[in-house]
Amino acid sequence: MFDIIGDIHGHADELTALLNKLGYSPRDGVYGHPDRRVIFLGDFVDRGPEIRETLEIVRGMVETDAALTVMGNHELNAMAFHTAYPDQPGEYLRPHTAKNEKQHGQTLAQLSESQLSDALAWFRTLPMWLELDGLRAVHACWDDAAIGQIENQLQQPGGLTDQVLASACLPGEPLFASVEAILKGKEMQLPTGYSFQDKDGHQRTKTRTRWFLAADGHTFGSYAMTDQLTCDVPLSEDVLVTCRPYGASERPVFLGHYWLKEATPRRLARNVACVDYSVAKGGFLCAYRWDGEQELRNEKFVYLK
Repeated sequence: MFDIIGDIHGHADELTALLNKLGYSPRDGVYGHPDRRVIFLGDFVDRGPEIRETLEIVRGMVETDAALTVMGNHELNAMAFHTAYPDQPGEYLRPHTAKNEKQHGQTLAQLSESQLSDALAWFRTLPMWLELDGLRAVHACWDDAAIGQIENQLQQPGGLTDQVLASACLPGEPLFASVEAILKGKEMQLPTGYSFQDKDGHQRTKTRTRWFLAADGHTFGSYAMTDQLTCDVPLSEDVLVTCRPYGASERPVFLGHYWLKEATPRRLARNVACVDYSVAKGGFLCAYRWDGEQELRNEKFVYLK
């Protein structure tokens, strides 16, 4: 059975405390459990004070089969930040703007050049999703069409090459929309005049959606994956026609990414759970202890306060 752990963002002390609470212990420097494995949901780097230590713990567990993992958008962003833009010397797939440099700054400060190079090479080997017997895991959003398109490309020789990475990171390229959906979540444009402030203080006129719910009857505010937006305008037809809710009979899917703020974790739907409770923004590290149940239960969350 699996313990699914959300976004860590360089908080290794919290990670070791959570692993201890879950019954994992180190052997030869690597955490493991006699009967269980971890599934990590990505976002190991950026923001926190112990990025190198976090990578060592996670990678050690993955490489000894004590854990599985998926890629987060911060791993994708890191690869893009250090991959040159095709045919434009000195430019990168993720531009070196002040905003992007600030977001990636702790990783740059804490890892040596060789450590960073090694981490980036490892990130290229990480799957973007897992479909296992009885459950699914993805960083932000499960979408069969998007996953199918990405899978077709990644099955080509070379895997996540610079060319494929460019297709995933550059607007207008074939993989961009699909990778954005599964690693960053689906978005909708807000009605004219509406906006909200995100966790980093940026004003947004688009918001991530509660893609796992049927959209009928929702307003922009109730369908938004944020509690920072007040908008009672009913969803527009262009939003409704693009919604493909996650079926209630589908196997459970576990997510990170969404910086949830509730004091007590709870499932998003009967078969959908997010385990990102904002450890890098004053929240706590969270896991879900899964034992095969197809209807998820709130009492199965394990977390540190």
